[in-house]
Amino acid sequence: MSVFVERIESHVSDVGGLPIQRSLPNKGRRTVGAWCFADHAGPATLPRDKRMNVGPHPHTGLATFSWMIEGEIRHRDSLGSEQVLRAGEVNLMTAGHGISHSEESLSDRIHLAQLWIALPDAERERAPSFQHFPDLPRAALGEGWDATVLVGELAGRRSPVPSFTPLLGVDLAATGPACATLALDARFEHGFMLLEGEVDVSPAGHDAVETVRPGTLLYVGAGCEAVELRCAAATRLLLLGGEPWAQPPLLWWNFVGREPAEMQAWAADWAREDGGRFGVVKGYVGPRIPVPPVPALRKP
Repeated sequence: MSVFVERIESHVSDVGGLPIQRSLPNKGRRTVGAWCFADHAGPATLPRDKRMNVGPHPHTGLATFSWMIEGEIRHRDSLGSEQVLRAGEVNLMTAGHGISHSEESLSDRIHLAQLWIALPDAERERAPSFQHFPDLPRAALGEGWDATVLVGELAGRRSPVPSFTPLLGVDLAATGPACATLALDARFEHGFMLLEGEVDVSPAGHDAVETVRPGTLLYVGAGCEAVELRCAAATRLLLLGGEPWAQPPLLWWNFVGREPAEMQAWAADWAREDGGRFGVVKGYVGPRIPVPPVPALRKP
């Protein structure tokens, strides 16, 4: 049986002064498993007076997943959490019913992946929470690949980061030529998101070798049991996976929902002085990000 493979080109944007490449959501593909948003920020060295600074803004119906590769960022949220995220660490903020937060770079050099995880119906109105994970399991794979298991399990290593749906997130890095064959969960769809370098991806059940460069996410549909990854020089990529969703969620601005009417109600909440269900971020100096006009939305 052949495996479906698709190349997704990211589009360039800007978040708080930091250039980013966004792979998800994309016009052709909205999700990979429950992963519904994938930003690659940096690597960049910013002037001290132009460091990344994202004022308070709301989230609901999702969990934000921040993986720091270089630099430091201070997180504050409406629960009263304040946490510096450093290289090799993950911040997981489960918005649930609603939360607001801010992010400020504390370093000139910055490189990170910021991802969203859509919450299933049974969990999307849960109480918000924040968790910090300074230590994540690592494994040497094949010849030259170093893996950090961000969420889920790979090669007998399980991440302490929780998820509400079956999920996989792995950082794969090589400092030079490297080759490995990874066993995959055939129930999952997967995305290979290039951050640096160049990699040849050979999914089992696909008769071609796909060369992937930064700015491209290679989507591999469910049914793939293994993949070979080969690079000739220093390379870094994220492997994202999860069980396909029957119906993609509705995304607008910082919200993940199901119905357009929800977006209108959440926008009205954030427009309130007290932030409504999203609360207030204390300690941040500066204005919060105002809610934009809600466009005409349709269910996906």
